[in-house]
Amino acid sequence: MIFWIVATALVGTTAAMLAVAMLKRRENEEHPAAYDLRVYRDQLKEVDRDLARGVLAEDDAERMRTEIARRILAADAQMQKHDAEAQTSNGSTKAFAALLVTAVIGASFGLYLWLGVPGHPDMPLQVRFETLSEQMKARPSQAEIEAEQTPTPALEPDAEFAELMEKLRKAVAENPDDLRGQSLLARNESSLGNHKAAYAAQAQVLALKGDAATAGDYVLHANLLIAAAQNYVSPEAEASLRAALQLDPLNNLGRYYLGLMMWQNGRPDAAFRLWDQVLRQSPAEAPWVPAIRSTISELAWYAGVDYKMPPAPHAGVAGPSEDDVAAAQELTAEDRQAMIESMVAGLSDRLATEGGTPQEWAQLISAYGVLGETARAQAIWTEAQQVFASVPEALEIVRAGAERAGLLQ
Repeated sequence: MIFWIVATALVGTTAAMLAVAMLKRRENEEHPAAYDLRVYRDQLKEVDRDLARGVLAEDDAERMRTEIARRILAADAQMQKHDAEAQTSNGSTKAFAALLVTAVIGASFGLYLWLGVPGHPDMPLQVRFETLSEQMKARPSQAEIEAEQTPTPALEPDAEFAELMEKLRKAVAENPDDLRGQSLLARNESSLGNHKAAYAAQAQVLALKGDAATAGDYVLHANLLIAAAQNYVSPEAEASLRAALQLDPLNNLGRYYLGLMMWQNGRPDAAFRLWDQVLRQSPAEAPWVPAIRSTISELAWYAGVDYKMPPAPHAGVAGPSEDDVAAAQELTAEDRQAMIESMVAGLSDRLATEGGTPQEWAQLISAYGVLGETARAQAIWTEAQQVFASVPEALEIVRAGAERAGLLQ
């Protein structure tokens, strides 16, 4: 009920303001003929004064009175015509204003009845998240999505490659426990666009490896599932992604796909947090970087974050190694300072503006430690703890750099 009261008040106020703006006339506005009438009446009085002082003859005064009277009649006629038109226009304006108010109110509530959910109670944020979580769990499976989609035609290989593929398929079918054969089959079927056959082979790879399966093995399986579902992250793909991230929490491709799943299921806030980390911690040549950069601003808007896009990827920019820093100590103070500025400043500025991998943060902290600039190393270590607070595994990598710099002894 409170919603309807507030909505009605807002719409009514807006409509009333529009109506008042249309009906209100400018306060000091008058027709030009009204000004002319005042002037002509003053001229008549002036003629009488001139006649009384004897500066104007009676015949001349009469002619002037006649001319002024003619002008007064013409101005009065204009005033009467203006008043009549104003009355007609005022009635039309009032009718149009009433129609406008009705249209605004009717259109507003009609649009809400069409797009909104009348009578639906307000939903707290936590309840919304729980509802979205339940919807995510109930989303279509891999098989259901594939059944709804038109499969992408597979590539036609050349005769020699097609013959080799037939031999590989036959060999794997005869010996399904051949790990190397299943791995080759998964990758080659994928290269031909046979994603369904590819992820089936990769699933067998995971089964054969068991506990020895790596994060890369799981991410490859998820990647093939997602490709087969035409970029949809199914529950089966999610299971492989989470298995990969349990083994390697910093796997950027796995985190990218997990963010994509969140975006597809109404959680742009969670997708933004994941992709912001991935973007700042990925190398410039990573294939998912352009995809993130093209979407993350929109995600930030939905997430309610005032986001500033990091500068373009920093291809080919590397920081100084510890050997470079140690060699700098053999130079004069001036030369060493110049070398520090050329090697360290660039990396420091980039990490401050664009972010970087945990290894780069550790490298910079360690470099400042070797140079004896403990205060700067400590400042960067403090900032890194904030940047990687939500990624404990990354923080451990940076911590190693802080230990080498002597900050944690």
